[in-house]
Amino acid sequence: MNLDLTLRAEIQKAITALFNQSVEQVQVQPTNVEFEGSHTLVCFPLTKLSKKSPEETGTMIGEYLQTNSGLVSTFNVVKGFLNLSISDSVWAQVFESIYSNSSFGQLPDNGKEMMVEYSSPNTNKPLHLGHLRNNFLGYSVAEIYKALGYKIHKVQIINDRGIHISKSMAAWQLFGNRETPESSGLKGDKLVGKYYVEFDKHFKAQIAELESKGLTKEEAEKQAPIMQKAVGLLLQWEANDSATVELWKTMNGWVYKGFDSTYKRMGVDFEKLYYESQTYLLGKDEVLRGVEQGVFYKKEDGSVWVDLTSDGLDQKVLLRSDGTSVYMTQDIGTAILRFRDFPKIEGQVYTVGNEQEYHFKVLFLILKKLGYSWAEKCYHLSYGMVDLPTGKMKSREGTVVDADDLMQEMVDEAEKQTRELGKIDEMSEEEIKNLSEMVGLGALKFFLLKVDPKKRMMFDPNESIQLQGHTGPFIQYTHARVKSILRKADSLGIKVVASDLKNINSLEPSEREIIFTLNNFHNKLQEASREYSPSVIANYAYELAKEYNQFYQAIPIFNEADPGKLKFRIAFSKVVADVIKRSMHLLGIQVPERM
Repeated sequence: MNLDLTLRAEIQKAITALFNQSVEQVQVQPTNVEFEGSHTLVCFPLTKLSKKSPEETGTMIGEYLQTNSGLVSTFNVVKGFLNLSISDSVWAQVFESIYSNSSFGQLPDNGKEMMVEYSSPNTNKPLHLGHLRNNFLGYSVAEIYKALGYKIHKVQIINDRGIHISKSMAAWQLFGNRETPESSGLKGDKLVGKYYVEFDKHFKAQIAELESKGLTKEEAEKQAPIMQKAVGLLLQWEANDSATVELWKTMNGWVYKGFDSTYKRMGVDFEKLYYESQTYLLGKDEVLRGVEQGVFYKKEDGSVWVDLTSDGLDQKVLLRSDGTSVYMTQDIGTAILRFRDFPKIEGQVYTVGNEQEYHFKVLFLILKKLGYSWAEKCYHLSYGMVDLPTGKMKSREGTVVDADDLMQEMVDEAEKQTRELGKIDEMSEEEIKNLSEMVGLGALKFFLLKVDPKKRMMFDPNESIQLQGHTGPFIQYTHARVKSILRKADSLGIKVVASDLKNINSLEPSEREIIFTLNNFHNKLQEASREYSPSVIANYAYELAKEYNQFYQAIPIFNEADPGKLKFRIAFSKVVADVIKRSMHLLGIQVPERM
């Protein structure tokens, strides 16, 4: 039973019967928590039909529905808002339809395709806390669209060329003594990141020395020997110098192996990887085509630019005077290649921090000027920075919060708390380790996803791991509690089939509230997809878990003498557990059977 559609249809019938006129749409919204009811009809637009005040209009419709529809038990009107309370028997029917739907929360294939890009790291350093938010956001958005029936293509662009990797290569050549991940005992991405930090340290020292000799800072930055070496490596790479390319392949290979193990622990995956080294040439060709067509222009030094001042933006370089590419060049090529590879996609979502908002405005506008109509299908999922109590992260200075280290710290803390709670007597060491992994990473993911992506956020590791409050472990614990109830019901031989639910005509207020929340799951999925915001699902899961805990505290399930109500509450608990699990799955979070 689709209550929302049925209610809207009954309201439209009431309007036709009362005012002898029909309306195609009515404005129904959730009732404000201050008032009694679950659904609210906004009456102001209907006064032109009723020729009465909003309050009188609402009263007339409410009385009609209460008498004729069989849906509404009571109503109240507050300043032109008609608040409707749905009959318990109707809520019971709604629940029965949810219980009987084995695919509740998963819509059928709609024939549409979407692409979601996330992670997209540079190959000069390991993944950090910001990458965790990025990966969890992109993965979750992909899963939300998948639940709505889309075929999803998860991709990333790996920024495997350019001055950043040249810096690490230069530092390794100067100071590395042929060090490898095997000889150092470091993950490959951490080893390369070590030399990126080493480059910055020597670069700053050389700048200071040159400035002491009378050079300006800008002159010193250009003339610093280590920077000249890095620039030389970049030019050699673009000229396909064999030794330089071989070193580049070796160091990037170290990084990829390190990334793969981090992604595995994160629980994210990708269908296809794009590499800047493979897309920038297509981008250069497009830029040169744009020059021929008059979309772009060349300066006297040979650099290529686009003038977007008439569009309210500024001028942007697309090729440097030495012919080398910039990030924009690569992104142009990547976007074109993706739509060639996947011509059916409805859109392409770029999960990238909000410091790149201007970059994507320029990118989408350039693609449009190049004649690609699908440019309007591109969307920048912009998200805010993640702060810690210790302040902003700076990867060049080596003070970045490493993703691997943070995940391990969260798992260690989860294990510590699990052992301290003393609820693991029947668990093996392997089960304790698995539970700690589930809870630690669940806490991390939930905390990073519960905040609207657009907002800058403070990540508090201690707060995130708590069993009480707005946290992942609280929801995981609720799921485990429900599974314990279901195991007890099974041990008592209590079996529930859909026909057992047909004669429920009265509900407790907490049961009514939870059925309303369960029924709202698809609406929340739609909202999360429209807003590209997993926080909608995270907060939905929290509210459902909180409501169930309130129900559990108020109503001892197994003390119920009525066999019909007992079976209803067992079924009710099962659906809550299923929807919690489904919701958390959309966030990339596992939920335990025991905890």
